[in-house]
Amino acid sequence: MRKLERLLSKLGAGFINKMWRFGAGARLFGLTLISSGESFRRFRLTVREVYFTGVLSLIIILVSAFFVGMVLALQGYHTLQRYGSSEAIGVLVALALVRELGPVVTALLFAGRAGTAITAEIGLMKATEQLSAMEMMAVSPISRVIAPRFWAGVIAMPVLATLFTMMGILGGYMVAVPLIGVDAGAFWSQMQANVDWEYDILNGVFKSVVFGIACTMIALFEGYDAPPTAEGVSRATTRTVVTSSLAVLALDFMLTAFMLG
Repeated sequence: MRKLERLLSKLGAGFINKMWRFGAGARLFGLTLISSGESFRRFRLTVREVYFTGVLSLIIILVSAFFVGMVLALQGYHTLQRYGSSEAIGVLVALALVRELGPVVTALLFAGRAGTAITAEIGLMKATEQLSAMEMMAVSPISRVIAPRFWAGVIAMPVLATLFTMMGILGGYMVAVPLIGVDAGAFWSQMQANVDWEYDILNGVFKSVVFGIACTMIALFEGYDAPPTAEGVSRATTRTVVTSSLAVLALDFMLTAFMLG
């Protein structure tokens, strides 16, 4: 009986802690939106963070996209060939990248590269009492540190997802046309005829914006809430990757169900 009580007590404490963290994250999100005026009045702060979160992530995004597109073309060709539809390989590659793989894989790579950097940076600023020093000088850390990084992530994610999709299509083309021998005209014409601007492209952009908000906000909260120790910052960085990945996959399912519904 006592073991059961201890187990229920432990589960209850864990649930309360998770709900408290969720509420604290929602509160930080609201304060970030309220304090966003500084990010637009001094837009150079946001531009600088766009460089650190977006531009410095280009290499891993583009290289990953190229190989993802190549693998899609190889796998899709061998599947479509069985049904005599190998000319539709361009449609398969484009729709897979525009609807799903572009936003999702970009968000996962963004969380692993830029999200961890944001968490570690803010955690170290907290550990070295830079945030406390800002408060002592009547400078809001949320408007000066959190908000510019938040909007930088929201701006960078759709751009990175678009570049990922473009590079993935290029990788699929390099495999399908020169290597396999699919007709180049059929590759591009069927893609243009079957990819819809509103249903496919705009939905993919909307997904990337939602993923950008989620990944960036999780990284900011984990860094802002991290204990001011080396161990606390390292654990917060790990939580950023895990939580962001799970959030992206869960949001992808919900958004896909909503869009298809």
